[in-house]
Amino acid sequence: MNSTPNTIEVRNVSKRYSTHLAVDDLSFEVHRGEIFSLLGPNGAGKTTTIRMILDIIKPDTGTIRVLGAPFTEKTKDHIGYLPEERGLYRNARLIELLTYLGTLKGMRAADAEQRANELVDQLGLGDNKKSKLGELSKGMSQKVQFIATIIHRPELIIIDEPFSGLDPVNTELIKKIIYDLKAHGTTIVMSIHEMHQVEEMADRLLMMDRGQRMLYGSVDEVRQQYAENAVIVAGQGDWARLPGVASISKTDESGRSYKLMLDTGTTPDQIMQRMAADPNTHVTSFALAVPSLNDIFIRVAGHSAGDVAAPVLAAEKVKKYEPA
Repeated sequence: MNSTPNTIEVRNVSKRYSTHLAVDDLSFEVHRGEIFSLLGPNGAGKTTTIRMILDIIKPDTGTIRVLGAPFTEKTKDHIGYLPEERGLYRNARLIELLTYLGTLKGMRAADAEQRANELVDQLGLGDNKKSKLGELSKGMSQKVQFIATIIHRPELIIIDEPFSGLDPVNTELIKKIIYDLKAHGTTIVMSIHEMHQVEEMADRLLMMDRGQRMLYGSVDEVRQQYAENAVIVAGQGDWARLPGVASISKTDESGRSYKLMLDTGTTPDQIMQRMAADPNTHVTSFALAVPSLNDIFIRVAGHSAGDVAAPVLAAEKVKKYEPA
């Protein structure tokens, strides 16, 4: 259905509930075939934004295009949505329910049943195909709802907290399926709180706070935006004596790696060159001192929207340093 490079385009969208401005002049794009993470503290406007994308509620101002066009009833057949508020028909049997939900998305019953059986087996629910949903554990129910979201092979999947209630084994199963979907061109939007999952999975992200865009770009771009003029180095050498190093500190109690704060005007490239030229220095690892997304989230969400600039991040990727 979508022939444009963007699966979602949000332009200058605002939404107000009475006196509360939930979304404030928000603009962003989700590229086709990427994993896009939507972040923000509670009350940031994420759920309102998702509901406007899905045409559940209308924006007061601005425009939204999904799969290359304004949202219509036909658009729904190309979207899979897993909301944070889960719900299943407790008396329905697993395969029967999934087959029925597939037909609601335009699938033939036989195709829906075949696809349901494949996904149920893939997610380790093969012994529960005839079970009623009310007989399943919370983790099993979570997997069933994930299957219902993707059964019709949608072009766009929007998932709110996809790993909530899942143990590590089942989390990895869901992640593998998400990666497989992406490999086949599906666009995945995840609203998620686990920063380590965002760092691992997301191509790009949008962080909102108080309805506004705070951070927007690739994960590497966002982390680089908040990087210090410092490097993390491990190996052997008298790091403090290197020209351009202002101070050093251990990164852990083992003393195997150090954080080197650099003088103003000294670049990581220059420090790497000086290390390579020193015969008494042996480097086993060298990296920019960039904060984790969790640290950035706390830093940005800890300020009001008016106190934190919304950086427009450059397209250049973070430079990777690998000693020879």
